[in-house]
Amino acid sequence: MSLFKVLDIAGSGMSAQALRLNTTASNLANAETVSSSTQETYRARYPVFSATLDALGEPGRGAGVDIKGIVESQSPLRKEFAPDHPQADEGGYIYKPNVNMVEEMANMIAASRAYQSNVEVAKTSKQLLMRTLSLGQ
Repeated sequence: MSLFKVLDIAGSGMSAQALRLNTTASNLANAETVSSSTQETYRARYPVFSATLDALGEPGRGAGVDIKGIVESQSPLRKEFAPDHPQADEGGYIYKPNVNMVEEMANMIAASRAYQSNVEVAKTSKQLLMRTLSLGQ
């Protein structure tokens, strides 16, 4: 495997973790929003990734991380009785997102560490390439 491919793989990992950080930030930003119906309530979102392997060396297909999409959490929304709230429904209930703050903070830390690891891989690969180029001097 070429060291240039290692840079591509690390780059795809950084892109994936950046998306993960962005969706986590969106979840945290909307964690305490209120709605009057279940259809309008924000639902936690999570990215879906898959690993790709270029075992056959096919052109146009690389190894790394593929971003398959973003899915919404199917866990139940939080329903609170607040008849005095301006957005309460006919029954006096308000609906809050299904965002778990502790889980989101753990996701943020894990994504940040994974991003840092990919940066280190890219940095080490660059150093190896530079040393390889300086062998002929």
